[in-house]
Amino acid sequence: MRITRLLISLSVAAAAAMTFASAALVAQTSREPAKNDTTKSWSVPRTPWGDPDLQGLWPSIDMQGTPYERPENLGTRAVLNDQELTARETQTARQAEADAETTVNTQRAPRGTGTGPPSHWGERGKPSRQASLIVDPVDGRFPPMTAEGERRSKEAYSTYFLDFPDAVTAHPFNEFSDLGVYDRCITRGLLASILPTAYNMGNQIIQVPGAVIVRNEMIHETRVIPLDSRAHINSKIRQYLGDSRGHWEGTTLVVETTNFNGKVGITRNGNTLPTSQELKIVERFERVAQDTMQYTATVTDPKTWTRPWTVSLPLKLHPEYQFFEYACHEGNYAMKHILSGARADERASGEKVAP
Repeated sequence: MRITRLLISLSVAAAAAMTFASAALVAQTSREPAKNDTTKSWSVPRTPWGDPDLQGLWPSIDMQGTPYERPENLGTRAVLNDQELTARETQTARQAEADAETTVNTQRAPRGTGTGPPSHWGERGKPSRQASLIVDPVDGRFPPMTAEGERRSKEAYSTYFLDFPDAVTAHPFNEFSDLGVYDRCITRGLLASILPTAYNMGNQIIQVPGAVIVRNEMIHETRVIPLDSRAHINSKIRQYLGDSRGHWEGTTLVVETTNFNGKVGITRNGNTLPTSQELKIVERFERVAQDTMQYTATVTDPKTWTRPWTVSLPLKLHPEYQFFEYACHEGNYAMKHILSGARADERASGEKVAP
């Protein structure tokens, strides 16, 4: 009964959130200046109750071509020059060509074979002069890991070692827990859900008085972030997306998230670079133009990295963006096939297989 009441409460809250959001969006639209009005300077719009209005669809797709880490040869230079930008544009064009390829090259396997989807499933961004998503440290690269962080990273359970053998160590698939949390359709993690990944990079912000709701397209996870200065939940309670609390600093939304369960990685859909329960993420959502949100997140995890590090990128407003159903668990035949394949390998090698 308690679970039923909780589900009913969440449904009512969601309906209320959407009602408030619709009213706020209508109010915002009515206050926006005409596009040809150049006499007025832009200012952050406000919700009917006075908070800075961050609502809308903010997918990270435009920054898809920007790497997490900066190439070492760029050093502390955070912006590409014309030649480097041209090289990135050329690579983007080649990828688009490959995505559109309809014939099979006899010198390689058909596209879409192997463990991943066809390349055209991937969403491509626009070449950016930003050299890397990481902006601190100044070299745009991850800081050194602690000894515990290195050990945990190598022992990460994931199918990603098939595609990235240097990221995690190969391991047997004896049971469901030998696959990563994203392989099992549980979560992509807080940071990996917002940052550009392969596809389904939609992010939506909805606001109601006293709370901000952040909804991610991948696996359809939603964070309801209170703004009323309440304390974090008990430290004994640990969650995949942690526990978020927000406040305003001027027109910037600042969100501190703690109480992570240490079961999610920070990169590659949350499957690699696993974090610890000491993880804390401080996000800043700053609307800097009508169609641009600057998103910045500082990651602190003393059991994984020797110092904090920060990512920052612009998120563009895309009102036309559509969230698609991501029926991950319902179609997750990989779980069955990976485990049954491992048992078939054991039988073929003469090993005794449990019934």
